[in-house]
Amino acid sequence: MASRTCDPARRAVRTDVHRCHGVRRHRSSSRRRPKARRRRSNRWWRSGGAAGERRTVSGQHRHPIFARLYARLSGAAEAKGVAEHRAEMLSGLEGRVVEVGAGNGLNFAHYPSTVTEVIAVEPEPHLRKLARLAADEATVDVTVVDGTADSLPLEDGSCDAAVCSLVLCSVTDQAGALAEVRRVLRPGGELRFYEHVLADSRRFAMVQRAVDLVHPHVAGGCHVTRDTERAIAAADFEITSIRRFRFAPDLLSTQAAPKILGAARLVRESTVPAMPPSDG
Repeated sequence: MASRTCDPARRAVRTDVHRCHGVRRHRSSSRRRPKARRRRSNRWWRSGGAAGERRTVSGQHRHPIFARLYARLSGAAEAKGVAEHRAEMLSGLEGRVVEVGAGNGLNFAHYPSTVTEVIAVEPEPHLRKLARLAADEATVDVTVVDGTADSLPLEDGSCDAAVCSLVLCSVTDQAGALAEVRRVLRPGGELRFYEHVLADSRRFAMVQRAVDLVHPHVAGGCHVTRDTERAIAAADFEITSIRRFRFAPDLLSTQAAPKILGAARLVRESTVPAMPPSDG
C-alpha cells in the first residue's frame, strides 16, 4: 500500500489551492502574502486613503470644490457691494493686524496705509494660494500663512487688531476662535468683523435652521444660524459699533442672511469664562 504521508512540496500545493477557494490559510505555505503589506494597507485606509496621504497640518480644512466655487462667486459679489463693506470694515485700522480666515485675499486691497503689517491666516490650500497672489498686489505688507482660527501661529499680545470677515460662520468652535483672537491681541486691541448671522425674524430663522442641516456640508462648514454678535460679546469684547443690514448680491449669498458689520474692543482683563463649543 502506498504511503499516505505527503511530502512538504505537495502540502504547499494543497494549501495554495485551499487559499484560492477561501479555505482557512495554512501557516506552512511558503507563498503566504507578506503581513507587512497588509498592515500598510490598513493604515492607509484608516488615514483616509489617498486623501490622507496628501493631508497637511490643516488637511482637515481641505474643501477643494467649495474653494474653487467660492473663488469664482466672490469676485462677482465684490462688484455688487461687498467690496464697499470690506473697505468700511477696515477703515481706520493701524499697526499690526491678524486676519483670521483670509480666504482668497479680497480684503488685502482695502487695508489703509496706516497698517504696517498683515498676518493673513488661511487653512484651505487652494484659497491660501490665491491669497498669496493677492498679497503680491497689496499696497501694505501682507504675509499669508497656514493656520487655523483655534490655533493662530502668533505670540500672545502681538497684534494691534484682528479681522474676521465671513469666517466665524465656518469655524468649528466660535468661542475657541474668539479666545485665540483675544490671546494674540494687545490690551485694548480691536476686532473688526463682517459676518452673516441668524435672523431676528422667527419665520426666516426657521428657514435658516432647515437650510443649515445641509449647508455646512456643501459650503466648507459654513453655518447660517449663528448668533455671532452674542458670541463676540460673550468672548469679553465690548462692541463699539455695529451695523445690521440685509444684503444678497446673488442667490448663493448664504440664503440672503442678515449681516453685521462693526468693531469691538478687547476688555483689558478677561472676566467671562470660556464658552463651551458651539453646537451650530
